[in-house]
Amino acid sequence: MEIKKFGLLGEKLSHSFSPEIHRLIFKELGINAQYDLIELSKEEIPEIMNKIRSGEISGVNVTIPYKQEVMKYLDELSDEAKGIGAVNTITMKNGKLTGFNTDYWGFRFTLEKMNLSLKDQKSVVLGGGGSARAVIKSLLDLKSSVSLVSRSPEKARKEFSDFKELTTISYDELRNLKGELIVNTTPVGMYPNSGKSPVDQKVVENFLSAVDLIYNPEETLFLSYATNRENGLYMLVGQAVKAQEIWFDKKLENFDSVYEDTHSIVYKKL
Repeated sequence: MEIKKFGLLGEKLSHSFSPEIHRLIFKELGINAQYDLIELSKEEIPEIMNKIRSGEISGVNVTIPYKQEVMKYLDELSDEAKGIGAVNTITMKNGKLTGFNTDYWGFRFTLEKMNLSLKDQKSVVLGGGGSARAVIKSLLDLKSSVSLVSRSPEKARKEFSDFKELTTISYDELRNLKGELIVNTTPVGMYPNSGKSPVDQKVVENFLSAVDLIYNPEETLFLSYATNRENGLYMLVGQAVKAQEIWFDKKLENFDSVYEDTHSIVYKKL
Protein backbone atom coordinates (compact mmCIF):
# COMPACT_ATOMS: atom_id res chain seq x y z
CA MET A 1 0.00 0.00 0.00
CA GLU A 2 1.35 3.41 -0.99
CA ILE A 3 2.53 5.65 1.85
CA LYS A 4 1.24 9.21 1.49
CA LYS A 5 3.82 11.95 2.09
CA PHE A 6 3.23 15.11 4.12
CA GLY A 7 5.52 17.61 5.79
CA LEU A 8 6.16 20.98 7.39
CA LEU A 9 7.76 23.79 5.35
CA GLY A 10 9.85 26.37 7.16
CA GLU A 11 13.26 27.35 8.49
CA LYS A 12 15.01 25.99 11.62
CA LEU A 13 12.47 23.28 12.36
CA SER A 14 14.47 21.03 14.68
CA HIS A 15 12.34 21.99 17.73
CA SER A 16 9.01 21.32 16.01
CA PHE A 17 6.57 18.85 17.55
CA SER A 18 4.59 18.62 14.29
CA PRO A 19 5.88 15.16 13.21
CA GLU A 20 4.91 13.57 16.55
CA ILE A 21 1.47 15.21 16.57
CA HIS A 22 0.71 14.25 12.97
CA ARG A 23 1.84 10.65 13.50
CA LEU A 24 -0.59 10.38 16.43
CA ILE A 25 -3.41 11.69 14.22
CA PHE A 26 -2.49 9.35 11.31
CA LYS A 27 -2.73 6.47 13.79
CA GLU A 28 -6.14 7.60 15.11
CA LEU A 29 -7.48 8.02 11.56
CA GLY A 30 -5.98 4.67 10.45
CA ILE A 31 -3.94 6.25 7.66
CA ASN A 32 -0.64 5.00 6.24
CA ALA A 33 1.40 8.20 5.88
CA GLN A 34 4.69 9.85 6.76
CA TYR A 35 5.34 13.41 7.95
CA ASP A 36 8.73 15.08 7.54
CA LEU A 37 10.34 18.39 8.42
CA ILE A 38 11.18 20.19 5.16
CA GLU A 39 13.68 22.99 5.84
CA LEU A 40 14.04 25.07 2.71
CA SER A 41 14.94 28.45 1.27
CA LYS A 42 12.42 30.77 -0.38
CA GLU A 43 13.77 29.78 -3.80
CA GLU A 44 12.90 26.10 -3.21
CA ILE A 45 9.19 26.72 -2.54
CA PRO A 46 8.07 26.40 -6.22
CA GLU A 47 9.66 22.95 -6.45
CA ILE A 48 7.66 21.71 -3.43
CA MET A 49 4.45 23.24 -4.83
CA ASN A 50 5.03 21.31 -8.08
CA LYS A 51 5.47 18.10 -6.08
CA ILE A 52 2.07 18.69 -4.45
CA ARG A 53 0.50 19.37 -7.85
CA SER A 54 1.97 16.13 -9.22
CA GLY A 55 0.86 14.10 -6.18
CA GLU A 56 4.40 13.21 -5.13
CA ILE A 57 3.63 15.05 -1.87
CA SER A 58 -0.01 14.87 -0.69
CA GLY A 59 0.00 18.02 1.43
CA VAL A 60 2.05 20.31 3.64
CA ASN A 61 1.84 22.60 6.63
CA VAL A 62 3.66 25.92 6.47
CA THR A 63 5.28 27.84 9.32
CA ILE A 64 7.26 31.05 9.64
CA PRO A 65 8.69 32.68 7.58
CA TYR A 66 6.67 31.33 4.60
CA LYS A 67 2.97 31.67 5.55
CA GLN A 68 2.56 34.65 3.21
CA GLU A 69 5.26 33.72 0.70
CA VAL A 70 3.50 30.51 -0.39
CA MET A 71 0.28 32.31 -1.28
CA LYS A 72 1.44 33.48 -4.71
CA TYR A 73 1.86 29.86 -5.85
CA LEU A 74 -1.71 28.83 -4.99
CA ASP A 75 -4.80 28.65 -7.20
CA GLU A 76 -7.34 29.13 -4.41
CA LEU A 77 -7.60 30.23 -0.78
CA SER A 78 -10.17 29.23 1.83
CA ASP A 79 -12.25 32.05 3.33
CA GLU A 80 -10.32 32.12 6.58
CA ALA A 81 -6.94 32.13 4.78
CA LYS A 82 -8.14 35.09 2.67
CA GLY A 83 -9.33 36.97 5.74
CA ILE A 84 -6.15 36.32 7.72
CA GLY A 85 -3.80 36.84 4.78
CA ALA A 86 -1.72 33.79 5.64
CA VAL A 87 -1.68 30.07 4.83
CA ASN A 88 -0.46 27.20 7.00
CA THR A 89 -1.98 24.19 5.18
CA ILE A 90 -1.83 23.28 1.47
CA THR A 91 -3.23 20.43 -0.61
CA MET A 92 -4.92 19.75 -3.94
CA LYS A 93 -8.70 20.23 -3.84
CA ASN A 94 -10.82 19.74 -6.99
CA GLY A 95 -7.71 19.92 -9.17
CA LYS A 96 -6.57 23.21 -7.62
CA LEU A 97 -3.63 23.92 -5.33
CA THR A 98 -5.49 25.33 -2.32
CA GLY A 99 -4.33 27.10 0.84
CA PHE A 100 -6.07 27.04 4.23
CA ASN A 101 -5.40 28.56 7.63
CA THR A 102 -6.00 26.00 10.36
CA ASP A 103 -4.53 28.22 13.13
CA TYR A 104 -7.96 29.85 12.90
CA TRP A 105 -9.63 26.52 13.71
CA GLY A 106 -7.09 25.60 16.39
CA PHE A 107 -8.01 28.77 18.23
CA ARG A 108 -11.74 28.15 17.74
CA PHE A 109 -11.33 24.64 19.23
CA THR A 110 -9.57 26.21 22.25
CA LEU A 111 -12.50 28.56 22.87
CA GLU A 112 -14.93 25.62 22.58
CA LYS A 113 -12.90 23.64 25.12
CA MET A 114 -13.18 26.59 27.52
CA ASN A 115 -16.97 26.80 26.96
CA LEU A 116 -16.71 30.48 26.06
CA SER A 117 -19.65 32.24 24.49
CA LEU A 118 -18.22 35.46 23.06
CA LYS A 119 -21.10 36.93 21.07
CA ASP A 120 -21.33 40.65 21.95
CA GLN A 121 -18.67 40.12 24.65
CA LYS A 122 -15.43 42.10 24.93
CA SER A 123 -12.17 40.37 23.91
CA VAL A 124 -8.68 41.86 23.78
CA VAL A 125 -5.68 40.57 21.85
CA LEU A 126 -2.08 41.42 22.79
CA GLY A 127 0.48 41.48 19.97
CA GLY A 128 0.40 42.30 16.28
CA GLY A 129 2.00 39.36 14.46
CA GLY A 130 0.60 36.69 12.14
CA SER A 131 -0.92 34.60 14.91
CA ALA A 132 -2.79 37.69 16.15
CA ARG A 133 -4.52 37.87 12.76
CA ALA A 134 -5.80 34.28 13.07
CA VAL A 135 -7.05 34.98 16.60
CA ILE A 136 -8.74 38.27 15.61
CA LYS A 137 -10.48 36.69 12.61
CA SER A 138 -11.77 33.84 14.83
CA LEU A 139 -13.09 36.26 17.45
CA LEU A 140 -14.73 38.60 14.95
CA ASP A 141 -16.43 35.64 13.24
CA LEU A 142 -17.85 34.70 16.65
CA LYS A 143 -19.29 38.25 16.84
CA SER A 144 -17.08 39.26 19.76
CA SER A 145 -16.22 42.94 20.23
CA VAL A 146 -12.43 42.87 19.71
CA SER A 147 -9.67 45.32 20.66
CA LEU A 148 -6.06 44.86 19.59
CA VAL A 149 -3.60 46.18 22.15
CA SER A 150 -0.45 47.69 20.71
CA ARG A 151 2.49 49.84 21.78
CA SER A 152 1.78 51.90 18.65
CA PRO A 153 -2.01 51.82 18.06
CA GLU A 154 -1.89 54.12 15.01
CA LYS A 155 0.55 51.82 13.21
CA ALA A 156 -1.49 48.75 14.21
CA ARG A 157 -4.68 50.42 12.93
CA LYS A 158 -3.08 50.70 9.47
CA GLU A 159 -1.66 47.17 9.51
CA PHE A 160 -4.99 45.65 10.57
CA SER A 161 -7.23 48.03 8.59
CA ASP A 162 -8.82 45.12 6.68
CA PHE A 163 -10.55 44.09 9.94
CA LYS A 164 -13.20 46.81 9.85
CA GLU A 165 -14.84 45.99 13.21
CA LEU A 166 -11.51 45.88 15.10
CA THR A 167 -10.51 48.68 17.47
CA THR A 168 -6.88 49.31 18.39
CA ILE A 169 -5.87 50.62 21.80
CA SER A 170 -2.71 51.32 23.80
CA TYR A 171 -1.51 49.38 26.85
CA ASP A 172 -2.49 52.42 28.97
CA GLU A 173 -6.07 52.30 27.66
CA LEU A 174 -6.18 48.55 28.39
CA ARG A 175 -5.87 49.26 32.13
CA ASN A 176 -9.44 50.59 32.23
CA LEU A 177 -11.00 47.76 30.25
CA LYS A 178 -12.99 44.83 31.59
CA GLY A 179 -14.21 41.94 29.48
CA GLU A 180 -14.69 38.25 28.79
CA LEU A 181 -11.34 37.22 27.27
CA ILE A 182 -7.72 38.37 27.05
CA VAL A 183 -5.36 36.61 24.61
CA ASN A 184 -1.56 36.84 24.54
CA THR A 185 -0.08 36.34 21.07
CA THR A 186 3.27 37.99 21.97
CA PRO A 187 6.39 35.92 22.80
CA VAL A 188 6.66 37.59 26.24
CA GLY A 189 6.79 34.84 28.87
CA MET A 190 8.10 32.16 26.54
CA TYR A 191 11.04 30.01 27.63
CA PRO A 192 13.77 31.10 28.42
CA ASN A 193 12.14 34.40 29.57
CA SER A 194 9.55 32.50 31.58
CA GLY A 195 9.32 34.96 34.46
CA LYS A 196 7.77 37.78 32.40
CA SER A 197 4.20 38.77 31.50
CA PRO A 198 3.12 41.25 28.80
CA VAL A 199 0.69 42.84 31.30
CA ASP A 200 0.39 42.90 35.07
CA GLN A 201 -1.93 40.86 37.26
CA LYS A 202 -4.59 43.59 37.66
CA VAL A 203 -5.10 43.73 33.89
CA VAL A 204 -5.56 39.96 33.53
CA GLU A 205 -7.95 39.89 36.49
CA ASN A 206 -10.24 42.34 34.65
CA PHE A 207 -11.10 39.48 32.25
CA LEU A 208 -13.04 36.31 33.03
CA SER A 209 -10.79 34.09 30.87
CA ALA A 210 -7.29 34.10 29.41
CA VAL A 211 -5.53 32.28 26.57
CA ASP A 212 -1.77 32.36 26.03
CA LEU A 213 -0.57 31.01 22.67
CA ILE A 214 2.71 30.07 24.38
CA TYR A 215 2.90 26.44 25.61
CA ASN A 216 6.51 26.39 26.88
CA PRO A 217 6.37 26.82 29.86
CA GLU A 218 3.06 25.05 30.41
CA GLU A 219 1.91 27.84 32.72
CA THR A 220 3.24 31.30 31.90
CA LEU A 221 3.23 34.11 34.44
CA PHE A 222 0.41 35.70 32.37
CA LEU A 223 -1.74 32.54 32.71
CA SER A 224 -0.99 32.20 36.42
CA TYR A 225 -2.98 35.42 36.95
CA ALA A 226 -6.15 33.89 35.46
CA THR A 227 -8.60 31.27 36.75
CA ASN A 228 -10.29 30.09 33.52
CA ARG A 229 -7.26 29.69 31.26
CA GLU A 230 -5.69 27.68 28.46
CA ASN A 231 -2.21 27.67 26.94
CA GLY A 232 -1.28 27.28 23.27
CA LEU A 233 -0.97 23.48 23.15
CA TYR A 234 -4.66 22.88 22.41
CA MET A 235 -4.40 25.30 19.47
CA LEU A 236 -1.24 23.54 18.23
CA VAL A 237 -3.00 20.17 18.28
CA GLY A 238 -6.21 21.68 16.89
CA GLN A 239 -4.55 23.20 13.85
CA ALA A 240 -2.86 19.84 13.09
CA VAL A 241 -6.14 17.93 13.45
CA LYS A 242 -7.95 20.38 11.17
CA ALA A 243 -5.14 20.10 8.58
CA GLN A 244 -5.60 16.33 8.42
CA GLU A 245 -9.38 16.64 8.26
CA ILE A 246 -8.83 18.84 5.18
CA TRP A 247 -6.24 16.49 3.63
CA PHE A 248 -8.33 13.34 4.08
CA ASP A 249 -11.93 14.64 4.17
CA LYS A 250 -12.30 12.70 7.43
CA LYS A 251 -13.44 13.82 10.87
CA LEU A 252 -11.31 12.88 13.87
CA GLU A 253 -13.69 11.56 16.51
CA ASN A 254 -11.32 11.35 19.48
CA PHE A 255 -9.54 14.70 19.58
CA ASP A 256 -9.03 14.46 23.33
CA SER A 257 -6.92 11.30 23.15
CA VAL A 258 -4.60 12.94 20.59
CA TYR A 259 -4.39 16.00 22.85
CA GLU A 260 -3.57 13.90 25.94
CA ASP A 261 -0.88 11.93 24.08
CA THR A 262 0.61 15.16 22.68
CA HIS A 263 0.56 16.71 26.15
CA SER A 264 2.59 13.75 27.49
CA ILE A 265 5.11 13.91 24.62
CA VAL A 266 5.59 17.69 24.76
CA TYR A 267 5.97 18.09 28.52
CA LYS A 268 8.27 15.06 28.84
CA LYS A 269 10.61 16.68 26.30
CA LEU A 270 10.53 20.27 27.54
